[in-house]
Amino acid sequence: MKFTKQDLLTMLIGLFLFASCKDSNTIGLDLESGQEIKGTLMDSATVASQTLVDDPTSGVSLVRHPLGFMTDPTFGTSEASLAMAVSIPSNDFKFGKDAVIDSAVLILPYASQFYGDTTTSVYTIDVKQLDKDISKEQKYMTNQTWPATGASIGTFSGKVKPNTKFKITQIVTGKPDTLGTVIPQIRIKLNNTFINTQLIGLADSAKLSRPNKFFEFFKGLKVTSTATGAGGIMFLNYAGTDGNLAIYYKRTNATTPTAKDTVAVNFPIGNNSGPVTTTVNHIHPTALKDQITNSTENITYLQALAGLKNKISFPYLKKFVADLKAKNNPNTKVIVNKAQLVIDLSAGTDVIPFSAAQRLSLYRYDIAGQRANVPDNDNSIQGVYNGDPRALGNEVLFGGYFDSVNKRYIFTITSYIQDLLDGKTEDYGTFLAPSSLTEFNINPSVTSAARSVISKHKKGAAAGEKTLKLNIYYTQIN
Repeated sequence: MKFTKQDLLTMLIGLFLFASCKDSNTIGLDLESGQEIKGTLMDSATVASQTLVDDPTSGVSLVRHPLGFMTDPTFGTSEASLAMAVSIPSNDFKFGKDAVIDSAVLILPYASQFYGDTTTSVYTIDVKQLDKDISKEQKYMTNQTWPATGASIGTFSGKVKPNTKFKITQIVTGKPDTLGTVIPQIRIKLNNTFINTQLIGLADSAKLSRPNKFFEFFKGLKVTSTATGAGGIMFLNYAGTDGNLAIYYKRTNATTPTAKDTVAVNFPIGNNSGPVTTTVNHIHPTALKDQITNSTENITYLQALAGLKNKISFPYLKKFVADLKAKNNPNTKVIVNKAQLVIDLSAGTDVIPFSAAQRLSLYRYDIAGQRANVPDNDNSIQGVYNGDPRALGNEVLFGGYFDSVNKRYIFTITSYIQDLLDGKTEDYGTFLAPSSLTEFNINPSVTSAARSVISKHKKGAAAGEKTLKLNIYYTQIN
């Protein structure tokens, strides 16, 4: 065999690289002479967990507003109602001469999410007038109640179709009425006498001159729901302009006194025109309450709508480091290459219509007892917040999404576990809770209604057995 000069050069370069190559586990560690590297998986650390009642959260400017009623055989009943301000179409609004109502419709625009049963459950939605002016409230929580008058002013009863568009007759000024397609919504016909008294028949036009004057007079609306069967929670979109109190009426034509115009006008309802908020109430069954106060089961519970959360802790971590130092030398260091919290769903609890939460959040308490992201999810906000440079920068990498094949959730918390091992961070409390699929919620989520039943940690769990565990892939430096 003949070697060219190029062959010999390639061989020499290869030998040089081989001789100088380091174990990939040692790169970047700047090890001193005599230090030894060991790569190990430790998956036996105890993970303690307990179910806790979650905190009420702010009901101000929600991205979606829950409404509904559901009966879950495991979690009990959950109810979400609405309180909303109704604004005026414009400043100094007037209905016109000789206005006579045809009809009034409260429009509840669906958001994209729904949790529960849309197949067999029948929903009854009731509308009343609030007793006090909601616009005067600056801060309100999701456990705040909003008293209303006793008389119902409108009711809807039927199945809900949160993803179905449909056609309605639309009034076009100066032209024939036409059929038009509207976004998915619930339309509730309101009592004509109420609308005449409260709106069209107003003798004092000053009440319609400015939003604040109308808020003080009209106060707002309360919307509640009941359901047959399992029921469910729908979500409504008041972030835009699709929510309205639509009034259809006739008035005398401005130029031809003998003629009548048919008019449609929208009194806006939404975050940009006045407060819209939700009230959430859970009634848990006795068995679940007992589990919260005296947990003996091998499962814990997570419930959105500010229902239930999990407090978890890692009591073995300090002993783990101490044991390594005792076996080797006092200067032993642990470098966490990767740490993952694996959360198995309890078998048989992902059952339609109450399927498992599609996403969980994981957060911690800081020294002041305030909710904070763990370092791995402490991402920067440009020009606002520096975050943690070790943050993964990607929600998918951080994890928490439901794996429907393996029936589990996984969080990557490498930096958090490293900080706990090093004593850089004290564990003032680490928590799990359901989160909205489309937004990570560090505060209690009321923009999702899902729930999950998860397994507790089992010491010496058999292969394939459902559990809650922490996998730590680490390098030991002696």
